[in-house]
Amino acid sequence: MVIRPAAVDKGIVFVRRDLAGNNWIKADVCNVRDTTLATTLGLNGVTVSTVEHLMSAFSGMGVDNAVVEVDAPEIPIMDGSARPFVDLLKDVGTQVQGKCKKLLVIKKEVSVSDGESTAMLLPSPDFRITYKIEFSHPFIGVQTYQMSLSDVSYEEEICSARTFGFLKDVEYLQARGLALGGSLKNAIILDDHRIINKEGLRCPDEFVKHKILDAIGDLSLLGIPIIGHFVAYKSGHRLNNLLLKELMARRECWTMVSRFSKDVFDEVASLRIPSFRVLDSVQAIPPVI
Repeated sequence: MVIRPAAVDKGIVFVRRDLAGNNWIKADVCNVRDTTLATTLGLNGVTVSTVEHLMSAFSGMGVDNAVVEVDAPEIPIMDGSARPFVDLLKDVGTQVQGKCKKLLVIKKEVSVSDGESTAMLLPSPDFRITYKIEFSHPFIGVQTYQMSLSDVSYEEEICSARTFGFLKDVEYLQARGLALGGSLKNAIILDDHRIINKEGLRCPDEFVKHKILDAIGDLSLLGIPIIGHFVAYKSGHRLNNLLLKELMARRECWTMVSRFSKDVFDEVASLRIPSFRVLDSVQAIPPVI
């Protein structure tokens, strides 16, 4: 995988270099093709899967425009978190492109549910996340975490949280030719009673923090920063995607503004817009994974 700079308003675009012809896919909620175990994008018969960790890193570090070149149908899993991507972005640096960000401000509640699982967006002066998970496993149980997004909070609190799964599920998937790259090097694996990884957890609430990491990546497929409160209970890729589609269908529930729009100056001035440092150590060589 190679990450290259992109022009203003290009957004995040994935390019399958192993294919000829129509080999590009824009990171957009309309291009989501599958949400089983991971988020898969597709366009014109071309797909790229497991985009959520990289998209989360882009969103968490304030990157709006980039071209991601891959030579396979899946983004490298790395260590199962977004930390390697964040480190690469910090190493290569970022630049201000001279155009104000647009923001999607939540005006009224939007929600979706599936059984007891729920996901919603509520009005808020900043982009805030409250996430609750509940598993019967003794090492997980009930975990709740709340945060306001900025590059600092993302890097310090969220990006190192690894994906997790249960041994019985991994064995089931691998017996069917799936998740063949899964190992203790890129996931937290639990059996019925304990965590198998010898090093244990990176933090006690790593499980719920990884769910937040995934959600930030999934919500970034809207293509514009959200100012609102994302509240989730036992949500996942599918429900996160359905929430964005419901949001787009409920035009009365949001407004789109520029930070410096004169006609909405008072409204925008009251918002706490996520802060992102400009990483000015820009290098000529793009980050390669």
